[in-house]
Amino acid sequence: MTSPALPVSDWRALDDDARARLLRRPARLEESDTRERVRGIVRRVRESGDRALFEMTESFDRVLLKSLAVTVTERDAAADSLDGAVRKALDAAIATVTAFHAAQRTPPLAMETAPGVVCERIELPIDRVGLYVPAGDAPLPSTAIMLAAPARIAGCRRRVLCTPPRADGRPDPAVLYVARVCEIDEIFRIGGAQAIAALAYGTATVPRVDKIFGPGNTWVMAAKQQVAADPDGAVCDLPAGPSEVLVIADDSAPPAFVAADLLAQAEHSSEAQVILVSDSLRLIQRVNDELPRQVAARRRSSVITAALALGRAILVPDLATAVEVSNCYAPEHLIIATARPRDWLAQVRAAGSVFLGHWTPEVLGDYCSGTNHVLPTHGYARSCSGLSLNDFTRRMTVQQATAEGLAGLGPVAQQLALLEGLDAHAYAVSVRLPVTPEAAA
Repeated sequence: MTSPALPVSDWRALDDDARARLLRRPARLEESDTRERVRGIVRRVRESGDRALFEMTESFDRVLLKSLAVTVTERDAAADSLDGAVRKALDAAIATVTAFHAAQRTPPLAMETAPGVVCERIELPIDRVGLYVPAGDAPLPSTAIMLAAPARIAGCRRRVLCTPPRADGRPDPAVLYVARVCEIDEIFRIGGAQAIAALAYGTATVPRVDKIFGPGNTWVMAAKQQVAADPDGAVCDLPAGPSEVLVIADDSAPPAFVAADLLAQAEHSSEAQVILVSDSLRLIQRVNDELPRQVAARRRSSVITAALALGRAILVPDLATAVEVSNCYAPEHLIIATARPRDWLAQVRAAGSVFLGHWTPEVLGDYCSGTNHVLPTHGYARSCSGLSLNDFTRRMTVQQATAEGLAGLGPVAQQLALLEGLDAHAYAVSVRLPVTPEAAA
């Protein structure tokens, strides 16, 4: 087997086209075959409902289900089966994520924009939310925390969780424990694009929701985009597909730390993206020397090796260029492993979440620092933010004018309405202006 290492490219030796190719993600979601197969899955769920979910779980997950719903009794029994140390760790992670997201609450806004005219903004929870927790080769109770905790804080009335079953037909018990702590009673053992379709359109068993949250593979990402584009579907949180990390490191970075951070992302899936950018060829070489030793000791070494084959190391002339390379790539996770990491933070323009210094592994954000690990991938960090409490709420504006307020500001509305040729708009103001509040009563 070829020893795992990142191929090295010298940024200075590349022209603009070569640089763009170097930072391009592998084309998967764009493949028409993926889109068409996902479209077929969505159509099948809409037409056949629960029957399609049973059949596809058997076909895709190799699990013959007796029921889609997880009962509260089943949830609690699975949660109680966990080791005490595991429950304690999950509780600690739930506590930090809850604390950080609870602090994101915004108070109601009310102000007088003109004499006698008051405008307000009120925040309301989204009524029905779907929380998708992927599993694949490894369960992700951490994702359950990142979705369930803010949904509870926001006060979403109906919170529906979908997660793929294990070979025995049961969801991961740690995921079910998180669901219990975060007070989620509606849980379904379905995954993949079919789970997204079920949440978007509803079936006899799975309730339809207003917005869907959660990461997934390219199939899940494609399904989310398709149902979000359908007026009869459901809004989705953000494009969150295969995981990715970009590490900016200088000679002060311990090679073992950098290699470990790269492998931590690579073990998510063979589609994960890992990139090292450094102004030190020596550091890059030392990291490449470290990788085989660490890969050999990892349980998911085959997955890691496949992901590393898609990775790369980029040599840049200085750290300012390294930050620009990162901005061009717009990574989901950005680690700045330099001697003075905070000095570069102000120059970062596109990243889902940033990790500063040698003692802040990205894994902290995955699990328990308090920030949310559902983040934009595939370059969407240029225009999208990571998940926050705001995503589980909607904002409604209110305005109220007194008769005096309308008399003062109404002529402005009249003039602008006439400027746009909308005389009915103008009349809705003028019909009120000659009338006093006493006469109107």
